Amino acid sequence: MSEIKFSNFINEDGSNGPDLVGVTTFTSPYYFVPPSGTTAQRPSGDGLAPGTLRFNTDIGRLEVWRGDHWATILGESPNLNGGARGISAGGNGPGGATSNIQYFTFETLGNTSTFGALTGGFSYKYGTSSTTRGVFAGGYTGSPQTGIEYVTISSTGNSISFGSLTSGRWGVAACSNGTRGVFMGGTLGPGTITLGENFIEYVTIASTGNAVDFGDLNYEPGAAKGIESSTRALCAGGYDDVVNSGTNRIDFITMSSTGNATDFGDLITASYTGGAGSSSTRGVFGGGTVGPTMVNSIDFVTIATTANAQDFGDLATGRSGTDASSSKTRCVFIGGETPVSTNSMEYITIASTGNAIDFGDYSPYAISAHGQISNAHGGL
Repeated sequence: MSEIKFSNFINEDGSNGPDLVGVTTFTSPYYFVPPSGTTAQRPSGDGLAPGTLRFNTDIGRLEVWRGDHWATILGESPNLNGGARGISAGGNGPGGATSNIQYFTFETLGNTSTFGALTGGFSYKYGTSSTTRGVFAGGYTGSPQTGIEYVTISSTGNSISFGSLTSGRWGVAACSNGTRGVFMGGTLGPGTITLGENFIEYVTIASTGNAVDFGDLNYEPGAAKGIESSTRALCAGGYDDVVNSGTNRIDFITMSSTGNATDFGDLITASYTGGAGSSSTRGVFGGGTVGPTMVNSIDFVTIATTANAQDFGDLATGRSGTDASSSKTRCVFIGGETPVSTNSMEYITIASTGNAIDFGDYSPYAISAHGQISNAHGGL
């Protein structure tokens, strides 16, 4: 293999080497090596041209500068067994809190299949994931829990201990950029949703260990929901401990850094205990509770902006304690109380708007207050 250095070329007058302008074509059976560096070393600013490429060594992927943020280029599909996978864990079943873990494939319609079991029966143990590993944090089983556990998404089997949150909480809003898992808010109280916290903590998904402080939210939500792009995580809604009611607030953070959250905008409805999912550009929020009322509405936001949510459509029925996970194209809402628990699964196409469509059934029973993750959400 030979190598040509453009610095060896000079102009006819002996001055610096020529500039390559216009359409320049290179033909080689070998390869091109782009600049590389960590997430923290990303350049930015007015002098950076849109379309600039680099290799991010933290996440092992190419990324492109879009003019206002770095976007990950997906060079491979996280498909397994023919499609991206969603996993649902824990929740309230017919006999109380369950350890059951189920999975499904986003591209097909149908019922869930058995994956394995959590280390115990938990409700409101929400989770997030990389393309290979899912992590579930906190939860409730007689009292708020600190435990974090993980599963390997491409296999089936029981979860394994990962580490601990800094305090026992249930209903944390969870997000990921593929490298970090971020946990926002959550409820400290024993069986009451009114003791929310503004904590933000994170873990490195590929390793194991306890969560580390990231910063603070601008409010104190219990049972809020999280959605993400490859750069941002949004925490939306929840039961706000400061005002003692459901809230429509949305905060956001940049996951590769640390620090306090910034205001994003507002949901249409001040709800909590709903479900959410996202593509790389759009986040959707559906169902939940407003006081004694179970809502069926679905809102959406464009993640790269800051603005209030807009109407997307409706779930088939109002439901509390539902949860959702997403691929790059679909978001699937599972279970919830209507007011009795349901095993229904419904989906939407994230890039469009409209009402949810039947997907299949959660098996083997009705479920609510569970956690969901996927290997193909908008942060990956």
